[in-house]
Amino acid sequence: MSMTSQIAIDVMGGDHGPEVTVRAAARFLSRHPSAALLLVGDQATIEQHLSAQSGVDRDRIEIVHADQVVAMDESPAIALRTKKSSSMRLAIDLVKDGRAQAAVSAGNTGALMATAKFVLKTLPGIERPAICTALPNESGHTHVLDLGANVDCDAEHLFQFAVMGSVLVEAFDDNPSPRVGLLNVGAEAIKGNDTVKSAAERLEAGPVNYIGFVEGDDIYKGGVDVVVCDGFVGNVALKSSEGVAKMISHFLRQEFKRGVFSRLAALMAMPVLARLKKRVDPGRYNGASLLGLQGIVIKSHGGANVDAFGNALDVALREIEKDVPRRIDQRLETLLQERPKA
Repeated sequence: MSMTSQIAIDVMGGDHGPEVTVRAAARFLSRHPSAALLLVGDQATIEQHLSAQSGVDRDRIEIVHADQVVAMDESPAIALRTKKSSSMRLAIDLVKDGRAQAAVSAGNTGALMATAKFVLKTLPGIERPAICTALPNESGHTHVLDLGANVDCDAEHLFQFAVMGSVLVEAFDDNPSPRVGLLNVGAEAIKGNDTVKSAAERLEAGPVNYIGFVEGDDIYKGGVDVVVCDGFVGNVALKSSEGVAKMISHFLRQEFKRGVFSRLAALMAMPVLARLKKRVDPGRYNGASLLGLQGIVIKSHGGANVDAFGNALDVALREIEKDVPRRIDQRLETLLQERPKA
């Protein structure tokens, strides 16, 4: 990658702001000596946090001052209308202007999506952007979309999500034919609502390796590479999975504290538990792509720690290197030429 590739970071976004984002930025630069960053936010605050980091290559950092911040609970419409000088808006503007090749924010998801769609616009042939991220499965990971951007979708939207998700996995995993499944209440063809059934018909005749309906547990089995659903279902599935993981962790801690022998067993199991924690750590998979835009925007979890936010930056860099928006655009252009009008 050349030095011209730059990532704009909404430094002020998220639950922790520059305390996390600036530290993550410093570590990111040490891992990627050819990358450069635009840190967007309050200049004095950024300078203060940068001065606390040792060994930072300031030649690869540019600070872009922003005097507004989008609150985590702010209405997307209000943020879009009144926060034109926010760190989130300016980071996305930098992508629009060509000064950055990607923007990363841990800020308000709704505001980020609304702002990104307004500033960057969607690719031709895409009606709605979708949020896509990887989740761990038994043999690697599964990409799932949409995870909350679109709570109401029709069959055409689901079809577009499948195309975008497939292209992303082709690029990220060097997988020439990702297996695409449509999330449903059962794997049988007779199950599901009219929207899901109609989407299945489109996908069966479409340009992806569609393997049929899948159920929620298939996300974690490893038999499918891309799982497609509307944002309502996707977000519920994601949050439910996170809740189950936290509950199991809580139960394990309780049981290992239940008496002397349980504590001894815990000590013996520590290496195994540490490896398990690393495999299922959601921070490893932090960094959701806002697919379908004419530019790269990555959403980090609002509560991400330094390592997790660093992973989101890695995702942004990988999308730059793989030129994901161009790949999606090319696939859509071919599809629009070949596909008869509905």
